[in-house]
Formats: sequence, C-alpha cells, structure tokens
Amino acid sequence: MGDQASRPPWAAGDVPAAGGEGWPGAGDWAGWRTQFPILARRTYLNSGSCGALALSVRAAMEDYLDLRMQEGADWGLWLERFEALRASLAGLLGVEAAELALTASASAGLNSLASALSFDGPRRRVVVSDFEFPTSAQIWHAQARRGAEVVHVPASADGTSVPLAHFERLIDERTALVAVTHICYRNGARLDIPAIVELAHARGARVLLDAYQSVGAGPLDLRALGVDFAVGGMMKYLLGTSGSGFLFVRGELVPALEPLATGWLAQADVAAMDITRHVPAPDARRFEAGTPGVANAQAAAAGIAILRHVGMAAVGARVEGLVTRCLEALADSGIAVATPLDPDRRGATVAIRARDQAALVERLAAHGIVTSCRDGNVRASFHFYNDERDIARLITALEAERGLLA
Repeated sequence: MGDQASRPPWAAGDVPAAGGEGWPGAGDWAGWRTQFPILARRTYLNSGSCGALALSVRAAMEDYLDLRMQEGADWGLWLERFEALRASLAGLLGVEAAELALTASASAGLNSLASALSFDGPRRRVVVSDFEFPTSAQIWHAQARRGAEVVHVPASADGTSVPLAHFERLIDERTALVAVTHICYRNGARLDIPAIVELAHARGARVLLDAYQSVGAGPLDLRALGVDFAVGGMMKYLLGTSGSGFLFVRGELVPALEPLATGWLAQADVAAMDITRHVPAPDARRFEAGTPGVANAQAAAAGIAILRHVGMAAVGARVEGLVTRCLEALADSGIAVATPLDPDRRGATVAIRARDQAALVERLAAHGIVTSCRDGNVRASFHFYNDERDIARLITALEAERGLLA
C-alpha cells in the first residue's frame, strides 16, 4: 500500500460523494448494522464507554500497519492526515481548525490548558459541578499547589440535575473558570450549558465544557454554545479508538495562553528542530505535545467520516428516538431509571437503577447484552447503529433479573 492513491479514502478523513466503498445509504439503519460486526453477536449498548468498531475504522488502522510493514514511515503523509482530521473534526464541532488541538486524550488536553492558566491573581476559583468525570475534577484539584481554589456545585436532592441556582451561589468575582460536563457520565443527565455560560460570562469567568458524552451522539456546535474551551475524545460516539482526543480553545483567547506542557508538535515550525528556544504555534496547536498516535488518528478520521456520511442531524434524531423508546419500555415494565425523562435534559445514555450494579452488568452479559455501570446505575448507551430489537432484548433480560433491580 505504498501508493497513497491506493489507500482507503477514509484514512485521510475524506468522504467520497457516494460514501465509502460498500457503505449503506445514510438512513439505511439495518444496512449500517452490518458495518459493525459486534452487532451480529452481541446487543451492544455501551457506546458511552467505547463505541462499536466499524469495518472502515479497522481498515484505517490496518492501513497504517500496512504502511509500516511496507515502507516503514511516511511522516509527510501522516502529518497531512493529522491536518485532515483536524479540519474534519472542526467541521463537526462548528469551529475553526486553528482552534483545535489534537491530543492523546481529554485528560491531556485538560492538563495542557491547566498549565497555561494562572492562579496567582484575584481570580483563583475553579467551579466544577458534581456531575464531572473524575479526571475533569482531579486535574483542577491538582492545581491547588499553584494557588487554585476548587469548589463543587452540588446536584439536586434527587441527583438528576445540577440546578442553575446552585451555580449562581458559587460563581463570583473570584472565579477564573467554570468546568462543566455536557452530559453526566453516571446518569445521562444534560446540564443547561447556555444558561451556565451566560451566567459565567456575566461574572467574568470562562467556561470549559467536557463534551465526551455528547460529541458524536448528535449535533454539537461549540460556537453556538458559547463555551471558551472544550475537551472530548474519539473512542465513544465518534467511533474511533482510545489514544485520541481534542481540546478546543476559542481563537481570540489563544495568544494569551501559553501552556507549560509542550512538545515538538506544539512549535510554530515543527520542522525547525530548534533546541535553543521555545516558539509556540500561533494557534491551538500550541496545546499539543510530542509524537502522536498515528493509527489512533486514522481511526478517529474514519469514525468521523462515517458520522459525516450519515449526517449529525440524522444521528441525533435516531439516538433520541431510541432513548425515548427505551425509557417508555422501561416505564411500562416498572423499571426505575436515574435518567431525566425530559429530552432536553438527557443525552444518549439510559441509567437503570440497580441493587447490585456490577452483578447486573454480569447477568446482562450472560444474556448477550453489553452494558456498563456507574454510581449504582447500569448504563445502556445508544448510538445510531442500535435498533428496537436491542431495546426489546434489554427489557426481556432486565425482567428476568428483577432481583438485581432497585
């Protein structure tokens, strides 16, 4: 596969007008299921942890291995593919490519951003919600050694929301940053990001969004949300794999932020190989670091190519329809959930209350159903490749395991 023209087009993030070779039509949901082989063997409801692997994503990773076997290395091509991925992802998020850093993980992006912020002035406070993924809070607590003061916004009494009034009490003139998740990984609840952004900006604070549980599950326009920063990764609803993530930094904020965590790909001229000085890139690439995972990036590009082909509006409508149907079926069976019923307050995950979450995940696996668990709930996470048969199998299995339900 030494000839670049012979490589799969999705490896570079390009989607031919008619889609990838052998791809179904955009709305052919049954056809799309054939592109994810695990669905022929399992009822896969674990996209909130790791998306199902598509044939084209596997092919993109194998393309990298073929090149390694036949030619050893092609850094020019690989760097071109990184830029193609950056541009494709930017289009998906509604931002400029220059506002995106490609990172090894969401954590890597958060750490790079944290290293660029100062906590030695009057604004030392970082406000985090109690819906955050552990990393998204731990990194800010780690900044306490640099002067940061971390405060937590408590959830509602029933644990299904973080009311705006709770943010109002804690965001003030001491606040530098408000770090919030879009969709809670524990229960699938959606925070009111536009309202939080409006409040934070009115009080002079910036907003960081953890979009890992929403990006790829439906349309996501970071510009429209008004956030200043955002992180996410490719291994869940973006259909890629681990070892690939992104950091969004609003363009006008980039020049004043110089991360202390850096590397050769964060330099203005990556070909300079200059060991005498540090000259950060003028755009968000300054938040990158060292040699990236090429195979991971090719997998990410391939996953995004699928989503672009299907269309994010169609993906979002499909996912919302499946979540709604699942919640209705659970209610009909008298099975309690921790996920809000209001479509505006939830994402792609349905959290089912359990007496023993780990045991219930095991029992569902014995029924051929792949789920995960967090915070006393079993999570069933939907993507466009799921269908109503998956919901029916889940309900049948849960009814058979009622003793493990809360």
